[in-house]
Amino acid sequence: MSVYKSIMQGLDEAVKYQEGKIDARKTKITVKQVESFSSEDIKQIRKQVGLSQIVFASSLGVSKKTVEAWERGRNTPAGPSRRLLQLIRDNPEVIEQYMIKA
Repeated sequence: MSVYKSIMQGLDEAVKYQEGKIDARKTKITVKQVESFSSEDIKQIRKQVGLSQIVFASSLGVSKKTVEAWERGRNTPAGPSRRLLQLIRDNPEVIEQYMIKA
């Protein structure tokens, strides 16, 4: 099916749904809250995956000084970093996908 035909089909289905002529599939999802992490939590997550501060920082896309500040409680991670910490804590193997062994 061409892109044009696909778009037209989608628009046609949207109009029919709006008019009540067809039912649409509906899926309800809930997204987990982004958690907050204490300095000890962050250190524990890093040690759980067995990385130095510099490698851990690199894997998160932040500086080593940022990880040091988090682990000493001088600073706290913001939204995206908190979500990454949550993902790594819950799925430690995910970080291995981004490590290149020489």
